[in-house]
Amino acid sequence: MRTKYLKNIESDQALELTKLVEYQPGQVISRTLVQNGAVGITLFSFDQGEEISTHASDGDAILSVLEGDARITIGGKIHMLSQGQTIVMPAGIPHAVAAESQFKMLLTVVFPLPEAKKA
Repeated sequence: MRTKYLKNIESDQALELTKLVEYQPGQVISRTLVQNGAVGITLFSFDQGEEISTHASDGDAILSVLEGDARITIGGKIHMLSQGQTIVMPAGIPHAVAAESQFKMLLTVVFPLPEAKKA
């Protein structure tokens, strides 16, 4: 039997990622596709005005806007992103994500290997 590394997503078919997470009034909705010690991949939908407050991650993160508009703050610098745009949020740098309009994003976080954490 083949090991399945991805979850909450169908295999071997064309998918529209924006249809895998729905908007909910006043909420941020997430759908985890993979989460382990090496990588995390999560789809998000944000209702307008919703946000994830400032925090930092142990891994480098790449955020891709699939739909709508977002305000991304990295190390105190504000970036306005729209559909089709991507930004990297480096490990250890505080960042926040806010919805300027309803928006959906794909977030991929690559974590350091255990031996790299010791260095």
